[in-house]
Amino acid sequence: MTAAPWQARVLTLFPEMFPGPLGHSLCGRALAQGVWLLETVDIRDFARDKHRSVDDTPCGGGPGMVLRPDILAAAIDGVAPRERPGQPRLCMSPRGRPLDQALVGELARAGGATILCGRFEGVDERVLEARGLTEVSIGDFVLSGGEIAAMALLDAVVRLLPGVMGEAASLEEESFTAGLLEYPQYTRPVVWEGRAVPEVLLSGHHERIRQWRRAEAERLTEARRKDLWERYLASRDKREKKAR
Repeated sequence: MTAAPWQARVLTLFPEMFPGPLGHSLCGRALAQGVWLLETVDIRDFARDKHRSVDDTPCGGGPGMVLRPDILAAAIDGVAPRERPGQPRLCMSPRGRPLDQALVGELARAGGATILCGRFEGVDERVLEARGLTEVSIGDFVLSGGEIAAMALLDAVVRLLPGVMGEAASLEEESFTAGLLEYPQYTRPVVWEGRAVPEVLLSGHHERIRQWRRAEAERLTEARRKDLWERYLASRDKREKKAR
């Protein structure tokens, strides 16, 4: 029995931005093959005036505009009949839960997601609460809107879907999967501009190569990402205590 396609429903003021990069390479091929489905919903279709207004001034004053809860709720309710039980509703937001590989894995297993792309100064808090949206962030910076962030999230998720990546081993060795950054990669020529490929990688000794790659991944993680390194050490200590 063929698995049902992973469903993405994107609520946006700019549906023409999609699929964009998601229509190319691995994601694009998987989209064409029906491994995942992409539905874009124009939030302005749920506006109630001739100007198709979707925002208003923030209560309490301040700069910019805020997306209205009634318009957003109508858009979310419009796609609700096509949501499968248990599929998450997300809102791309710099104040949200950080998008990491663990969350990407959760989303890949969920069978799909509804993703709201914010704009302007943000989204009325009440619609987040009333419609059960989880805010997700791709980093500590601010974009013009949630569309690019949604594309990053979808690209990361689609790569984990069955049949999208050529080899399962490739997924297992990628950055963050083991809690570490990925080890350095090399290819031919063996010597380039006076720089040689490390001898161990040419040895054909699989165990030595595995050990070298693990050591390099640990070295890079400790040097570049102290937060990941500390979590990795804590997790390793926990595993070792359990094994005793």
